[in-house]
Amino acid sequence: MNQSTSAQTPKLHEVFGQQFRIGAAVNPRTLVSQRELLALHFNSVTAENEMKFERLHPAEERYTFEEADRLMEFAKTNSMAVRGHTLVWHNQTSDWVFDNGAGGLVDRDTLLARMKAHIETVVGRYKGQIYAWDVVNEAVSDSGDEHLRPSKWLDIIGDDFIAKAFEYAHAADPDALLFYNDYNESVPAKREKIYALVKSLKEKGVPIHGVGLQAHWNLTHPTLDDIRAAIERYASLGLQLHITEMDLSVFAFEDRRTDLTAPTAEMMQLQEERYVDMFQLFREYSDVLTSVTFWGAADDYTWLDGFPVRGRKNWPLLFDTKHQPKGSYYKVISQTAEALEG
Repeated sequence: MNQSTSAQTPKLHEVFGQQFRIGAAVNPRTLVSQRELLALHFNSVTAENEMKFERLHPAEERYTFEEADRLMEFAKTNSMAVRGHTLVWHNQTSDWVFDNGAGGLVDRDTLLARMKAHIETVVGRYKGQIYAWDVVNEAVSDSGDEHLRPSKWLDIIGDDFIAKAFEYAHAADPDALLFYNDYNESVPAKREKIYALVKSLKEKGVPIHGVGLQAHWNLTHPTLDDIRAAIERYASLGLQLHITEMDLSVFAFEDRRTDLTAPTAEMMQLQEERYVDMFQLFREYSDVLTSVTFWGAADDYTWLDGFPVRGRKNWPLLFDTKHQPKGSYYKVISQTAEALEG
């Protein structure tokens, strides 16, 4: 039996049970290959891709729920919570959604009707089973003074496509927590754009309950001070915060090396220190930060393999390629235990 599945190994979700849920992104492959690890250490799961628009709704009159339902059954069997990801995104949306059937784009009313039908069907199917949804994903621009990212949703509907998505989701499941989710959420310039967007939604009475910080970070970026500032800024709006897609790449974004077949000792030491700092910060804000989800569970499968550098392996998680706990895991567990005892 793997060390990670040993009864002697502290379970992540039990260690943090008084602070926040501990989740992992999963897919049809990892639900099989990482089954034991997931069931032991995590009490929340998120679909990596299987609940995105193109996967669930490939044609207007056709929904494909098989893989999403399999995830839901896994969660139910293992008493896990489920975060839904994601309802409206500029990416991975079926082409037919924007097509008027005559080679052009649909009009605003048609697109709103399609958005509403999709959200009603998907959120309605899992009503009472998915406790939180990433309703709108990555709508804020990274570019200069541009506030919202160009997209067909924005071009056809206008700025209020975001508010409409939240309204439709709330109507479909009034008890679900609804989140706006984004990356580079701790970079000061983008942080302020996200803050302004969410603040405006709240002021308009839009049913939004939280901000999702994706937390695709690396060993040096963003700084701990910037992460703290982001948490405090979003929390000042009176919303819940979730860490939704966390991983710590061992490479800086500009590092384009492809020659490493294993992480260096220095990388692993820095990752250990970084994870300890992150979880110390998360515990400090556990009154508003109620869920921490990793974008994966172990290093044998991570979306960072091949991104942003094609053909390159990465090692961003707490468990290694054989599902063994890494030094980062033990350091986080040890530091947390000491803090709770103190």
